[in-house]
Amino acid sequence: MVGIAAWGAYAPRLRLSRKAVVAANAWVAPGLAGKAKGERSMANWDEDALTMAVEAARDVLGVEDEGRAAIEAAIFASTTAPFADRQNAGILAAALTLGASIASADITGSQRCGLTALGQALEAAACGKRVLVAAGEHRRARAASPQELDFGDAAAAFVVSPDGGAATFLGRGTVTDDFVDHFRGSEAEFDYAWEERWIRDEGIVKLVPPAVRDALEAAGVTAAEVDHFCFPSVFPGMGASLAKTLGIRPEAVRDTLGAQLGEAGCAHGPLLLAHALEEAAPGQVVVVAQFGQGAEALVFRVGGEIGAARPARGVTGSLADRQEETNYLKFLVFNDLVDWDRGMRAEKDNKTALTTLYRNRDQILGLVGGRCRETGVVQFPRTRISVAPNNPAVDTQEPYRFAERAARVLTYSADYLTFSMSPPNHYGMIVFEGGGRIMLDITDVAPGEVETGLPVKMVFRIKDRDEKRGFVRYFWKAAPDRSAVAATSVQAAE
Repeated sequence: MVGIAAWGAYAPRLRLSRKAVVAANAWVAPGLAGKAKGERSMANWDEDALTMAVEAARDVLGVEDEGRAAIEAAIFASTTAPFADRQNAGILAAALTLGASIASADITGSQRCGLTALGQALEAAACGKRVLVAAGEHRRARAASPQELDFGDAAAAFVVSPDGGAATFLGRGTVTDDFVDHFRGSEAEFDYAWEERWIRDEGIVKLVPPAVRDALEAAGVTAAEVDHFCFPSVFPGMGASLAKTLGIRPEAVRDTLGAQLGEAGCAHGPLLLAHALEEAAPGQVVVVAQFGQGAEALVFRVGGEIGAARPARGVTGSLADRQEETNYLKFLVFNDLVDWDRGMRAEKDNKTALTTLYRNRDQILGLVGGRCRETGVVQFPRTRISVAPNNPAVDTQEPYRFAERAARVLTYSADYLTFSMSPPNHYGMIVFEGGGRIMLDITDVAPGEVETGLPVKMVFRIKDRDEKRGFVRYFWKAAPDRSAVAATSVQAAE
């Protein structure tokens, strides 16, 4: 039966304290005091909607090559994609080293486009395709606005297949209506939102129930049979109100995770679905719905293979891997909301040689090096001549992926002299299990955290931005593998 074969999720490690934001803006916006509870996920300066989607997709695909080779299409959903006219799904596919023959598409334009993408993938799966769907969102808001506190950054991903054993697809319902609750013009930086009561009473309350009812009818399921109801909203109690209208049991309404992560736009419906699947039992019915110029609703029945499909990280792991951030100015800088003096060392032209990027795209976007077929020596970058000391053979190298391999810090520097968006600039020589070493930036670390021998994992991040031309350059960085560090600490204690 068509359905979800596997899923994954990602939220940035940084969590901005809402109390710190409210305190910083109390002089100009005292009305925000009611939103001071909890925290929201905060993307690092080198993260965006696409990098988070890549991490969620890596969570769902795992480390084995077989899962990637089976993917026949990739869909990326976001309203904050880094490129308006360059296929973001193509970058996603390149970072994941998917085959060149796959189909790919970007879906955008509405806060429900994440579920729209999932629905389209399910239709493709009904035709025999195995599809990767990833939704990521990094929404910017004006300083001292309610949206700054409500929004959050996150991503979710699914593999949909003709025989999805984790959750069988039962039905879909959609409503399309140009109800403008908010909008962002093509030249605008921020959303413009309308009045909350209008959005709630005339928009959500009237447009979402028909979509859910149609989905339940298509699924042949009654509202009383729903075990998990996922509906993201910044309005407290909105999911419970809809459930009451629809006849869904109150205990089926899922937590929106707003207190821990905020609301991650088009990725939040998929994120709540992923969280429900992590906690659901075989046979249970899951309904996920989302509002945006109409509404979208999907119904699933949890399959017997749900336990084997649970991801290594998922939503649960993302919630646990957190670091509180109380520096509101850092948040403003990371989101380009203040004009600050970067110093002379930042004065350089970051123009990207697009020809070089294309010729080396598997190495740059996929972190693919080379392995000599004759000697087994591994190297990065891949060259025609092997670096094997006793046999510098020519044209003997085959592609070798480094991104999913365990690694450690060999040497490192914490540099305050070079320009960095988050000083000091950490970088070092990273050595990989199985061979190979690469000089890489080290991200998601605090001063004093890096040391020789530190276990690290590879993460897909922004290398730098060409602000003059609007181009974003991506590469891989090393980040502490905190699960490996924790396991090492436990072994040492024993």
